[in-house]
Amino acid sequence: MPMTVSQIEHIIKDAIPDAQISIEDLAGDGDHYACTVVSESFRGLSRVKQHKLVYDAFGSRMGTELHAMALKTVTP
Repeated sequence: MPMTVSQIEHIIKDAIPDAQISIEDLAGDGDHYACTVVSESFRGLSRVKQHKLVYDAFGSRMGTELHAMALKTVTP
């Protein structure tokens, strides 16, 4: 069963409480998303480490419940 936008937001907020999150359902199928996450916690981290923080929040759900998510991370 695909994840909803609100589920995705909740998972990211649990891992990164100060995150400002914008999510777009790319295909309208609840399976392919584009997500932008803005957080002060990204400051000083490489882009790879920033993305890892977000993707790690999903654990084993990434690639299963959440099929695909294009991610953009930003430091305010």
